[in-house]
Amino acid sequence: MKNPKKYYLVGICGTAMASLAGMLKAKGFSVSGSDSDVYPPMSTYLDQLGIRVYNGYKSENLLDAVPDIVVIGNAVSRGNPEVEQVLDSGVRYQSMAETVKELFIRGKNSIVVSGTHGKTTTTAMLAWMLDVAKRKPSFLVGGIAENFGGSFQLGKGNEFVIEGDEYDTAFFDKGPKFLHYLPQILLVKNIEYDHADIYPDIESLKVAFRRVINIVPRSGLIIAGVDSPIVRELIPAAFSRVAEVGIERGDWRAREIAPADEGMGFRVFHKDVHVGDFTIPMLGTFNVQNALGVIVVGKELGIENGTIQKGLSSFKSVKRRLELRGEVERIRVYDDFAHHPTAVLETLRAIRERFPTDRIWAVFEPRSQTSRRKIFEQEFIKSFDPADTVLIARVFGSTKLASDEQLSPDAVVAGVRARGKVAETFDTTDEIVDYISRNATPGDQVVVMSNGGFDGIHRKLLEKLRGR
Repeated sequence: MKNPKKYYLVGICGTAMASLAGMLKAKGFSVSGSDSDVYPPMSTYLDQLGIRVYNGYKSENLLDAVPDIVVIGNAVSRGNPEVEQVLDSGVRYQSMAETVKELFIRGKNSIVVSGTHGKTTTTAMLAWMLDVAKRKPSFLVGGIAENFGGSFQLGKGNEFVIEGDEYDTAFFDKGPKFLHYLPQILLVKNIEYDHADIYPDIESLKVAFRRVINIVPRSGLIIAGVDSPIVRELIPAAFSRVAEVGIERGDWRAREIAPADEGMGFRVFHKDVHVGDFTIPMLGTFNVQNALGVIVVGKELGIENGTIQKGLSSFKSVKRRLELRGEVERIRVYDDFAHHPTAVLETLRAIRERFPTDRIWAVFEPRSQTSRRKIFEQEFIKSFDPADTVLIARVFGSTKLASDEQLSPDAVVAGVRARGKVAETFDTTDEIVDYISRNATPGDQVVVMSNGGFDGIHRKLLEKLRGR
């Protein structure tokens, strides 16, 4: 490409933005960008791609880079010096989602995976199954898909699989990202209230999902997770075909679900006709639901059962999704992204199903915009039921929320104790590590849950256990 277009990404170190930077580079464009927090692993990743990253937001960065198009991430807003420079200069600017739509999705068979839980895992699983089927898919996912060793792929096939996020798009586009992704096949896995910083109530969240359901063309397909009451409520908005999938109900059902080795086995039926038997190498009924959506997409695309099963059985999951980080003296330490009460419950339930008699530790950091707020305080108390011991960190970034809006770790602990569990709160990560190190015994399962780094707790804990 002679004199390639120059893209500049404001907020380039976010997972989605860094992935977009890699996609743009792979397509032959010149790419640079900036961020306020430039540190590994994203800084290393971008450096390996040969993408220049300016540390800190300064108007001079844009004067130095001289971009043709600026992509503005949804973490930045008015008042940011680079945003102000872009607006003053009149240079073309757009959102991440709009860029992905026009450069990568348009013209492809877009498969969008949406819902409150399981998007990342399902997107990665579906992309891998299509890859095993030699369909050479493109994909973009909000995590590191271990089979691919990255968060995106630009394939030569017809399918583009993308995680459809309901979070807002940019300061100049407050609609959800998934409205940009031109879905031909839309998976609506489940819908619960989340993103309390964006959606004031469940009705506003329903509007977003009703809109994405409404833009699927008549020739398209919606794969609806009808175990979710809100999904059942919204599906009448569809103009496309609808495949109702679930465990409790639906035209497509997973039945006879049971643990199998380090994963799950199940049978799939379509309107009481046996479609096939499948296994996945992951724990949890929620992962069976994820796999069921992948299987229905596979059948829609005419892929044989054996190929679908080969993709499922060789799937290596996504980083931070019930990922076993280490084992010391038969004490297992897991890392999981769970930050919503339902996700916490399902994660712990999966471990309980696999290890029915072991002691389970639940270690939780209230860090997401929703989990830091009081709104789910009572639900969090119940979500820890499958665990034996519950340890809760202080609310991350608590100074940014009014005290009467904040989740109270002490109230959650009191509620958990009332349900017959051991429960404690801690002010620091080191105190949590010390407590576990003093009290953990062989055979314990320690599940650490946070949507952030949690102060490197996994490494610290494993080191402490090795040194005792």
